[in-house]
Amino acid sequence: MSVLPMETRLVQMLNVVLLMLVAIFPYLFDQVVSPFNPSSVQEYASILFTVDYAGTLLILAVFSHIIAQEEEHLVDGEIMIRMRRVRNRQSVLMVIVLLSLAFPWDWLLLGVHVRLFIWFIPIISFWSSRFSRSGFGLPRGPSE
Repeated sequence: MSVLPMETRLVQMLNVVLLMLVAIFPYLFDQVVSPFNPSSVQEYASILFTVDYAGTLLILAVFSHIIAQEEEHLVDGEIMIRMRRVRNRQSVLMVIVLLSLAFPWDWLLLGVHVRLFIWFIPIISFWSSRFSRSGFGLPRGPSE
């Protein structure tokens, strides 16, 4: 993110919105999984959490798109190609997260709400990408 042009209004605004979305992320998730909340509150909180989650992924995809633009020359070619892949993956994950709203809140699988399983897909995608890129999270040597 250090290569983003911070002087543009778009990047500044998106950065502020991203910070706000990330700040309310734990609160909304707690409201979703809290056993003290009635199901109607959990369902409403899950809708808000889904929108928050998708918005976060959208902003990250926009940041990746800005970095991947050739005419800006913010990064070299290899990183530019990687950022395009990241942008595309984040866009697909955002759609998947939004599609979780198609599943009713009262649908359970193994006693867990189906939406919760769908929300894990971006997390699994991130870690699987990270492990495949750097050998299970270990830094690569200079010869690789």
